[in-house]
Amino acid sequence: MKFAFGAALLAAAFLTTGCASRQALVPLSDSAFDAPAARVGIAMTGIPKPDTFFPGADCLLCYATASLANKSLTNYTQTLSADDLGKIKQDMAKALTKKGMEAKVIDQPIALESLPDAKQSGTNIAKKDFTSYRSIHNIDKLVVIQMISVGYTRTYASYFPTSEPKASTNGLGYMVDLKSNV
Repeated sequence: MKFAFGAALLAAAFLTTGCASRQALVPLSDSAFDAPAARVGIAMTGIPKPDTFFPGADCLLCYATASLANKSLTNYTQTLSADDLGKIKQDMAKALTKKGMEAKVIDQPIALESLPDAKQSGTNIAKKDFTSYRSIHNIDKLVVIQMISVGYTRTYASYFPTSEPKASTNGLGYMVDLKSNV
């Protein structure tokens, strides 16, 4: 009886704890809007194709089981289009224009992997060197919208689903001062 209770307690502990840490949120400071005459470019990475994601199904057999159990959802998801996410740039441009800034949408997708690494590193410093955008597009700041994943997420605890499939979009957004790449 003690073994069963201990095993149940251990299983409950594993199911209720997570191993992922959250990235600290950095609020956009009000000083970003202090220079209303600033010219701001808005660029976005390419939009990934919609797919399904099964966090928690970590071993190969667990992932294979989750994939097989959700095969029809995956097939359906891969037929969807995420092209509407491209409108985010225009929506951001409208919001920045209302704040008094001159916004310019950069139509071509930004390829982060082709940009050189930044010369400096640290907290709140861009990892890539975006300074070339200043002269190419005649802008002072750049809003980067980095799309990471689009589709459906269904969480698992090894072989067992712990949630219903939920539509998910994962991305990052940040503003870079092109004078200093910060």
